[in-house]
Amino acid sequence: MSTLEAYQSSFDGEPGYLDWAAFGPLSPGVRSEVHADAELLGSGRSSSIDLVADHAREARSLVAELVGGQEDQVTLQPSTTYGLMQALYGLSGAVLASSAEFPSITVSLTRAAEALGRLSPRWIAPEGGAVTPDAVREALDDEVTAVVVSLVDFRTGYRADLGALREVIGPDRLLIVDAIQGFGVIEAEYSAADVVCANGYKWLRAGRGTGFAWFGDRALERIAPVLSGFTGTDEELPLDEVPRPSASASAFTVTNPDTLAAARLATALREVRDAGVAMIESELSDRARDVILSADRFEIPVVTPRDAARRAGIVALAPSPQDVAPLGAALANQGLTVTARAGLIRVAPHVGTGAETLRLFSDALAAFAQSRVW
Repeated sequence: MSTLEAYQSSFDGEPGYLDWAAFGPLSPGVRSEVHADAELLGSGRSSSIDLVADHAREARSLVAELVGGQEDQVTLQPSTTYGLMQALYGLSGAVLASSAEFPSITVSLTRAAEALGRLSPRWIAPEGGAVTPDAVREALDDEVTAVVVSLVDFRTGYRADLGALREVIGPDRLLIVDAIQGFGVIEAEYSAADVVCANGYKWLRAGRGTGFAWFGDRALERIAPVLSGFTGTDEELPLDEVPRPSASASAFTVTNPDTLAAARLATALREVRDAGVAMIESELSDRARDVILSADRFEIPVVTPRDAARRAGIVALAPSPQDVAPLGAALANQGLTVTARAGLIRVAPHVGTGAETLRLFSDALAAFAQSRVW
């Protein structure tokens, strides 16, 4: 059995789950790690406690490996939003972002502007919410110091071209990326970014609390560590006087990480690393294509890009307003789990989505098509 086959076989949930963009049911390996580490932490032995604590280092190392960076550039965070806040609160100048981004970006950017007064949001409203190089180019001026973008748009599944965005903004502006909807399941040009934030509770199957952030050299030079706690120094425990923030990414931490969460993240990242992100992306592309083909067969509009290079695992269906509820009901009647929001139905398969789930999806679309009133 190949490593990819072993990875696919680890998807042991019941058929019908197509909501990986909302939550990823924990992998068997992650579940086993949780139980084992809980027992170690219950032993009271210092060696056992230290063994679990070392998962934080392991998780940082694996994130660095997958991003193409260094371990001391990675911090563990409670969530993607925490990582984004660490970056955004330390910026100044105009920060460009789409007003249609997930609230982790829009709310954090607004709160940082209101609290500190050093930065100002520069909102754009590109067609279809796709933050393309052209949309960014049109909004740039000398006041823009950074661009914040989702690697994969949570509504439509549009996949940003990080390399092209870097070419447009040039070397003197920062590129901050919310990668939660693509990290570990698509290959991305992370070297074009300055900050990459994500969380393991969706596609990585690691559960909540498994966020992380990578800060490249430009980010470490230019972003002030505003939300920096006692772990953000180079002292093991700074007492009696307060030292300067660390020059490493640890400056962007508040306290010590949850070692059980770090263990879950490390386990999930190992599974992805061993299977190979390129292989995972290829398989995921096939699953997304299958969903699109089924939608096409029953004449349900799809707003997700057809070009595999511009999508990941999210497929967004855009039925007419009067068809949203009936289509959602047809999917639920077949035991399918999806997300319906703002007139779109988001379908998100994963590598382990099997033929039975895809058949249920096709059957649901057929039932909907038969009941449709033209």
